[in-house]
Amino acid sequence: MKFGFIGSYGSPAQQVRLARECEANGWDGFFTWDGVSLDAGEFDAGATWDPFALLGAAAAVTERITLGAMVFAVPRRRPWELAQQALTIDHLSGGRFVLPVGVGVPIDRAFTSVAGQPTALRDRAETLDDTLGWLERSWSTDVFDFEGQHVTTGDFQFPLAPVGGRIPVWPVAVWDAQRPPRRSLDRALRWEGIVPQVRGDSPEDAEASPDDIAALAAWVAEHRAETDEPFDIIFQGRLDADPAIAAEQARAAADAGATWWIDSWWDPGTVTPEWLLERARQGPPAL
Repeated sequence: MKFGFIGSYGSPAQQVRLARECEANGWDGFFTWDGVSLDAGEFDAGATWDPFALLGAAAAVTERITLGAMVFAVPRRRPWELAQQALTIDHLSGGRFVLPVGVGVPIDRAFTSVAGQPTALRDRAETLDDTLGWLERSWSTDVFDFEGQHVTTGDFQFPLAPVGGRIPVWPVAVWDAQRPPRRSLDRALRWEGIVPQVRGDSPEDAEASPDDIAALAAWVAEHRAETDEPFDIIFQGRLDADPAIAAEQARAAADAGATWWIDSWWDPGTVTPEWLLERARQGPPAL
């Protein structure tokens, strides 16, 4: 299992420093997040930053770690701009870029305060599928046009493909063992990984448990088409400050089937950029 760390707070300079410290202290990935103007009270008290600009800067000062955002709100982005931004980070990093993607959150004013943006969940989900389809077509290096439910374009061509031929995409999907929501789960099965969430009112409430991960991993093994290509299952949580306890937490997630642990700290009342830096310097547990 690999270990990633989210830069949930901090200035651009602090975020870039955090990415560098993550690499120096044994983490496998650095992730930022994607929001514009959130109607979320205390959580949105600080500034938000463009994730692609941050990741471009992080790519320039790191050599090994995976880079991404948890998660990119794809439906509010124009497909051709997303394709160009993703391709740029992919080449700048030497193929270390991944795309965790979701439908976005309805508290983001970039949805709710802009006429014409998809706001209903169904419309956002359909736009996500269209945009991912457009993105994949752009990697062919051929001239292509596109007609989807919400995205239609004439000819485009991106003469260079991603470094590895394609960029790994990790869609968010809701997991419910009793009633698996097939639309979001089937979307994830078409790509390279899954960011599972359970139903909850906060980011922490929506985090899957090791038991959830184990049930999901079994479901994926049963329903995914046979292939030798790897498939990532992302676990989001918070490692304990005690290395022994942290190792137990990580081992439980790995035994359940998670391939990534993403250390995720979001409480604006206790988490500061300086605190994140100290946490990152502790490094991930040894398994």
